[in-house]
Amino acid sequence: MRLAAVAAVLALAAAGCAHSPPRNTGPELFAVIPGSAGHVGTIVVRANGSEQVLDQAYAGTRVSPDGRPEAARLSADEIQRDFGATLSALPGRPASFTLYFLEGRDELTPASRLEMEKVFAELKRRPAPDIVVIGHTDTVGNLSYNDKLSLARAERMRELMIGLGIAPERIQAAGRGKRELLVPTEDNVSEARNRRVEISVR
Repeated sequence: MRLAAVAAVLALAAAGCAHSPPRNTGPELFAVIPGSAGHVGTIVVRANGSEQVLDQAYAGTRVSPDGRPEAARLSADEIQRDFGATLSALPGRPASFTLYFLEGRDELTPASRLEMEKVFAELKRRPAPDIVVIGHTDTVGNLSYNDKLSLARAERMRELMIGLGIAPERIQAAGRGKRELLVPTEDNVSEARNRRVEISVR
């Protein structure tokens, strides 16, 4: 038996996934597995003219090769026994971090240097992370200056991650200058919360 619809199986954000099983294949199992925080999503299985809504932890439906659905109740032990290897191979949930910089520089503030340790820990936890680093500035200076500064901030973070052993091709870095302010201000306003990088790890 094979586990169908991996995204639905996780049920971390599923909210109405539907699937009609193909004919002439082996049995398929659709199940709702609670997330690490206990969240339970919902999936809808449509087969052979019927519809089953699965919205309880470990609720399942087995669909036979001829399309007949049959309700199933699984245990956590059964899920782990049959699909533990598959589930452990799935990527973790995305993580986001915001780090702040000294004015006019690509150097982190002391508080953000400490926060960077959390970023490093998250990267080490993921065997093949996909990382996006977006640099930002406040509104002090002209557009060209801030474009260069925001990119320098993003590239500085990228270099630190490469130094940790992350493959360069897994890290995208870009600068947005003063176009996407976290705190809206007039031009030439020094606002510490706008001098930042946003790091997304998947």
